[in-house]
Amino acid sequence: MRKIILSIIGILFVALSFYVANTLIANKNKPKPVKEKVVKTVFIDTVKNGTVKIVIPANGNLVAKRRVELFSEVQGVFKPSNILFKPGQKYSKGQALIRINASEYYASVQSSKSNLYNTLAAIMPDLRLDFPDVYEKWKNYLNNFDLSKTTPKLPEMTSDKENYFITGRGIISNYYNVKNLEQRLSKYTIAAPFSGILTQALVTEGSLIRSGQKLGEFIDPLVYEMEVALSKGYASLLKVGESVQLKNLDGTEFYKGKVSRVNGSIDTATQTITAYIEVKDDALKEGMYLEATLDAKEELDAIEIDRNLFLESKQVFVIRDSILDVIAVNPVHFSDTKVVLKGVPNGTVILKKAVPGAYAGMLVKPFKSTGKKAKK
Repeated sequence: MRKIILSIIGILFVALSFYVANTLIANKNKPKPVKEKVVKTVFIDTVKNGTVKIVIPANGNLVAKRRVELFSEVQGVFKPSNILFKPGQKYSKGQALIRINASEYYASVQSSKSNLYNTLAAIMPDLRLDFPDVYEKWKNYLNNFDLSKTTPKLPEMTSDKENYFITGRGIISNYYNVKNLEQRLSKYTIAAPFSGILTQALVTEGSLIRSGQKLGEFIDPLVYEMEVALSKGYASLLKVGESVQLKNLDGTEFYKGKVSRVNGSIDTATQTITAYIEVKDDALKEGMYLEATLDAKEELDAIEIDRNLFLESKQVFVIRDSILDVIAVNPVHFSDTKVVLKGVPNGTVILKKAVPGAYAGMLVKPFKSTGKKAKK
């Protein structure tokens, strides 16, 4: 019985081995599945070299080109006037902005002028006797001396004797003392240096003004400047007089300006150079934020592509017989989204949009539009 069981097990083992061997042989001869090649559809463009304008973007706030911060050099009470000293008030050139009460100081000026007049009157008899040739000159000066007007300039000395005589009587020193007081008196009235508008008023009528106190700000609303900081790489491209296109943040208003000044030094902290753009327009206000585009130069025989198409190895993808390849190029200018290239032959087919995972040797096919126009 035992021999029969062992014989049966042996036969089953041989049969199982035969089955497994046939299965392995069959799987070995079975052809492996061929992976289907994936061909990506890409957008292409044909290179046509031409003239590319290099435009530098910038932005900043407008500041009045002519502005004055008003300070007081004297002390006194702010006298009321017909025109209120308030922001937004317009003044013509030479019109009084602020008048400070100078009654006490005016009296001291008149006293000094009176002393000068008396000194001149006292020397007239001596001049008539000792210097008859210059007597008429000084007599006319004394007759034209008006205490209510600015002290006139002293007559010119014609001889050393006359000079010694006039100086010895203290007339020269008294004259310059009076002129100094008159100059000080003029500071009690602050006049508009040009026609403009008051943008800041820090005092009101009747308030006490102290020496050195800031009173306000006055600007010319006709001409504005925008200060922009540009990369030092643009230093050689910026030129005074270059036209500039400006627009507001919404892109609804456009203005024309020009580069008025370029700083001669580079900021060591930020490595930027400062340029000033002058713009004139009645619609502009100080403090407005504008965006500018500066036409720096024109690059001949070049193309402009999206920056994401430019490889770090200074190469770009080209298409040759439905296969991606790379060629070396010469970048001459970078912006935030674009790059200007030179050295790409005319007629070269390049990518128009970036392809994720692109590599040299990749199979591609150009995109062809098959859409039909809708009938009206």
